[in-house]
Amino acid sequence: MTNMEFTTAVTKEKTPLRQYAYKLTKNSDDANDLLQDTMLKAITNREKFVAQTNLKGWLYTIMKNSFINNYRRMVKQNTFIDQTDNTYYLDSMSVAEGNQAESKFMMRDMEHAIDTLPDDLKNTFMMNFTGYKYHEIADLMKIPIGTVKTRIFVARRMLRGKLSVYGQAYGYRTN
Repeated sequence: MTNMEFTTAVTKEKTPLRQYAYKLTKNSDDANDLLQDTMLKAITNREKFVAQTNLKGWLYTIMKNSFINNYRRMVKQNTFIDQTDNTYYLDSMSVAEGNQAESKFMMRDMEHAIDTLPDDLKNTFMMNFTGYKYHEIADLMKIPIGTVKTRIFVARRMLRGKLSVYGQAYGYRTN
């Protein structure tokens, strides 16, 4: 394969490579940089490509390796190493403990709100909350799956109304 044929073949793969680069970087500028870097490496290392093999796979491998190397380089540059002599906090055996009173009040209020739900809603909601899937709840309670979904929806709606004060306090929409 001549240099011109190789360059033409590499250029034909530009669009799928750009899509793959965007999938890796999630940023169009970074994807273009990665694509350019890949094309440059492919053309400068043309002699390493074995004719009659998968050019597209070779290009994707170059791109993936370039992305990984760039990522590692970026992480290494952004690593901060503290070289101060103050090791008090490292040697300290105490653990800072925050005030747990607010979370205890919230938990008590949530438990009370759940307890005030009608039994059919409470049982369905608690089964879902503890990890049961909709179809498992339907099988165990011998009710249609649509009823399970409705009960869970209604229970959540009722709990959202009863606990709206916490939603407002923490900046969540409560409607």
